[in-house]
Amino acid sequence: MNKELEARKQKFHQMVMDLQDKITGEMRKLDPALALTEDRWERKDHAGNPGGGGITRAFTGELFENAGVNTSCVFGKIDPKFAQNLQGSGDELWAAGISLIIHPRNPRVPTVHANFRMIHQGDKHWFGGGADLTPYYPYEDDFSFFHGAWKKACEPYGHYAEMKKTCDEYFNNHHRGTEMRGIGGIFFDHYNTGNLEKDFAMVSDLAAHFIPSYFPIVQKRMKENWTPEDEEFMLYRHGRYVEFNLLHDRGTLFGLRTNGRTDSILISLPARCKFGYQWKPVPGSAHEKMMEYYQPKAW
Repeated sequence: MNKELEARKQKFHQMVMDLQDKITGEMRKLDPALALTEDRWERKDHAGNPGGGGITRAFTGELFENAGVNTSCVFGKIDPKFAQNLQGSGDELWAAGISLIIHPRNPRVPTVHANFRMIHQGDKHWFGGGADLTPYYPYEDDFSFFHGAWKKACEPYGHYAEMKKTCDEYFNNHHRGTEMRGIGGIFFDHYNTGNLEKDFAMVSDLAAHFIPSYFPIVQKRMKENWTPEDEEFMLYRHGRYVEFNLLHDRGTLFGLRTNGRTDSILISLPARCKFGYQWKPVPGSAHEKMMEYYQPKAW
């Protein structure tokens, strides 16, 4: 047994649980009406043995229409066929992480998603995660702020350009050409430089930057008035969000294939959405302008 690796795994699990508490606290400050349903769940592994579990926190409120801030630590046997698709060896897996999605009610406030995880399978371990923004109104200064926060966070490690490009390419509804789900952020996977201490420190540091990357935008926009047209556009873009999460998201598949809690996995979906045949925003509107930003851009 690699004692250093085992110690880091436990520290990572504690780190994401601490971050879950901090994010919950920030949300409560901004939305006093926030209602929380907490579910501490357990799972069985592929062989039917105890295989860990997690803490799901589902929120509904006046500012945050629906949100989920979830942590998990799962272990044990997994489907051998699924195991072959991963990076390690064997059919035993350990994985811990935090995954969050916040869907505000006000269309002037962006949706945000983030996750940070550590995985150990057989003779290999790796890290992954990132954060991305899905806005519904063309406030370019907000977009620059979000990307600037992550560029600064990545600066000590030199990975911003690479992680931004990976995010642009991954959070993309490929069945709709080059249309991204939102305006991107950073994303990385299978990260392992061979220096466990440094890798752990980097991912922990990046995770700590989520709060200052997003909540200042919420504070800035949360009291703005919005129009029915703003809401219509947001619901239409929520539909695009659903398309990505159900058709392309590897995290959704990973959770379902490792016997995770289904409702905890699908908590990423917005409470409301619309689909319209070849729906398009009004020509010349702010919403038509917003469509221009769902493409890779230099920030």
